[in-house]
Amino acid sequence: MAGILGLSKFTHTTPVTTLTSTPSSSSSSSSSSSTRCCLSSVKMTVSVDHKKQTFTLQKSEEAFNAAKELMPGGVNSPVRAFKSVGGQPIIIDSVKGSHMWDIDGNEYIDYVGSWGPAIIGHADDEVLAALAETMKKGTSFGAPCLLENVLAKMVVSAVPSIEMVRFVNSGTEACMGVLRLARAFTGKTKIIKFEGCYHGHADAFLVKAGSGVATLGLPDSPGVPKSATSDTLTSPYNDIETVESLFNAHKGEIAAVILEPVVGNSGFITPKPEFLNLLQKITKEHDALLIFDEVMTGFRIAYGGAQEYYGITPDLTTLGKIIGGGLPVGAYGGRREIMEMVAPAGPMYQAGTLSGNPLAMTAGIHTLKRLQEAGSYEYLDKITGQLIGGILDVGKKAGHAICGGHISGMFGFFFTDGPIYNFEDAKKSDTGKFGKFYRGMLEEGVYLAPSQFEAGFTGLKHTPEDIQRTIDAAERVFKKL
Repeated sequence: MAGILGLSKFTHTTPVTTLTSTPSSSSSSSSSSSTRCCLSSVKMTVSVDHKKQTFTLQKSEEAFNAAKELMPGGVNSPVRAFKSVGGQPIIIDSVKGSHMWDIDGNEYIDYVGSWGPAIIGHADDEVLAALAETMKKGTSFGAPCLLENVLAKMVVSAVPSIEMVRFVNSGTEACMGVLRLARAFTGKTKIIKFEGCYHGHADAFLVKAGSGVATLGLPDSPGVPKSATSDTLTSPYNDIETVESLFNAHKGEIAAVILEPVVGNSGFITPKPEFLNLLQKITKEHDALLIFDEVMTGFRIAYGGAQEYYGITPDLTTLGKIIGGGLPVGAYGGRREIMEMVAPAGPMYQAGTLSGNPLAMTAGIHTLKRLQEAGSYEYLDKITGQLIGGILDVGKKAGHAICGGHISGMFGFFFTDGPIYNFEDAKKSDTGKFGKFYRGMLEEGVYLAPSQFEAGFTGLKHTPEDIQRTIDAAERVFKKL
C-alpha cells in the first residue's frame, strides 16, 4: 500500500517502561501473539518482531474486504469503518498497556483506549489474573453474585449523586433505563437533550446526535418513528437561554434534562462557567430531573466523575464500560427515592440476563481499586496536558488553525481557531484536514479516534516517551499538510 502524505516507513520500537514515579510501573507494550482467522479468504497470521518494517495494511485490507461480505459495512459499530477519515480501517490483533498491534504487525500508541475504559492500560496483568480466577467459577450466572455488591458499594461511595445503582450491559442500556425512570418518577414525558450529545442509539435519543451519527452525516436515522422523538426537545450545548425558553413553552411537561457534562461525542467540549449550575437551578424550579450522562467522564476526569470535578450533583447518572474495565457493562443510579421506582423494588421495569455478570464485576473492581491509588488523576492530567499542549503548539507553528483542551485523561482538538462551545462551532472544523492528519499519524504509529467528532483518552500506562513520540509525529505530519 502506497504511503500517505509521503510517510512510507514505520518503526517498531522496543517496549517502553513507565517511570517509577508514575502510579503504574508495569510494561506499556508487549509483543502480540500469532492470530489465525477461520475465514478461508483471509490469512491473518501475525508475527511481530520489533524490527523496522514498511508500513502496510495489506492484511487489514483483505480482512476488511471479507468482513464487508459478512457484516453491514464490514464493522459492528459505524465509526470503525473510517468513513470520515478515509483510507483503510486497521484490524486490531492485540493490545497491551498504551500500545496496540494490527494484524499486519504495525504498532501504535493508542489514544482511544477502547473508547475510554482502558484507563489503567490494556490487558492489565492484575485484571487478567483476577478474570482467570473468576472464569474458573463460570462466566455468567443469570443470578445474583457477591461481586455485584462489591462493585455497587464502590460506585455508590465514589459518585456523589448515586445512592443506589442498577448495573446493565452498555451505556446505551443505561441511558434507555434512566430515561424511562425519569419519566416514571416525574409522571412527565418530555426530555431536553443537547445537540451533538450522544446518549446511545435508542430511538428517543437519535435527534441531533453527535458521535457516529455526525461522522456519517446522518441527521437522524431511518427506522425511528416520529412518535419516538416527538417528546425529545433539543438545545445547543452551553445555551441556557434556549433551555429556559423550552421550559417556559412546555410548562409542566418536561421530565428531565440529560447531557454529557463534558461533551465527548462532538469532539471535546467543556461547559461554560455556571452552565451546569444554572441547569441544576432550572430543573429544580420546574420539578424536573437533571441527568448527567457520564459514560465517558465517569471515573475518568475525576474518580467521582464530572459531578465531583465541577461540584454539581445531578439527580441521576449513567456510567459506562470504565466500571467494567472495558468489559460490556454500564450502570445508572441516583437518589434512593428515585431508584426505588425500579423493579422489583418499584413498578418501572428493566431487566438483563447478563447484567452484573461476574467477569465485568471483577474487572471493574480491580480497575477502580487501581484508580484509587494516590497520584492517579494528577498523572493523567499532567501527561494529557503535555500531549494536547504539544500538539497545539506544533500545529500552530506549522501555520494551521487549531484549538483544543483537556481535563484529566480526556482531550480533543479541532482544525479551527475556536473557541468551541457547541456542536455548531465544532462543525466549523476542517474535517478534510483532520482526515489527512489522521492518516498521517496512523502511519507514524499513533492511533487516534477515527473521527473529528470524538474525544481522545489517555491512561496510566502512557509514558512521557509515548507523549513525546506523539508530539514529534504530529510535528512531522503538520509540516506535510
